[in-house]
Amino acid sequence: MRKFLKQFARFGIVGFGGLIIDVSVFNLLRITVLSPDALHEGPVIAKIISTSIAIVANWAGNRYWTFNSQRRAHPLREGIEFAIVSAGGMLIGLGCLWVSHYGLGFTSLLADNIASNGVGLALGTAFRFTFYRLWVFRSRELESSEELPTESDEPEDPSRAESIRRILPTLQR
Repeated sequence: MRKFLKQFARFGIVGFGGLIIDVSVFNLLRITVLSPDALHEGPVIAKIISTSIAIVANWAGNRYWTFNSQRRAHPLREGIEFAIVSAGGMLIGLGCLWVSHYGLGFTSLLADNIASNGVGLALGTAFRFTFYRLWVFRSRELESSEELPTESDEPEDPSRAESIRRILPTLQR
């Protein structure tokens, strides 16, 4: 339980850092080169850029600090899985905003912020933490236990070794 709480606290700190990056980059782009006056789609492009930078920063923070003892040997695969889970968390927030704004008709700036940055952020955070922990940064013991035995993994007992030699070719097909 202590390890879980430590991971959760670190996850929150990394996420807060990502939130600061997201909001800062978005607003900087939004009031300068990607303002709606300069480019109609500017705010959307600014949000895509800011969120992407925050996702990369969060991946690095979670990989090297939050889930340090559980990170994988294949960072590319881990990064892709992290991006998939992050996109899922983003869709949860967008879904909350859509339901509030278009489904329920709460269209004020405050309502949009409560829906996306309140409810959506809370639900998305729970989703991301769960799937980062169980899928992206799953335990090394779990990952290594899924590997099939090889011929060099013979047990010390000769009768078991013979059994494994007979079964191994069928498992490797």
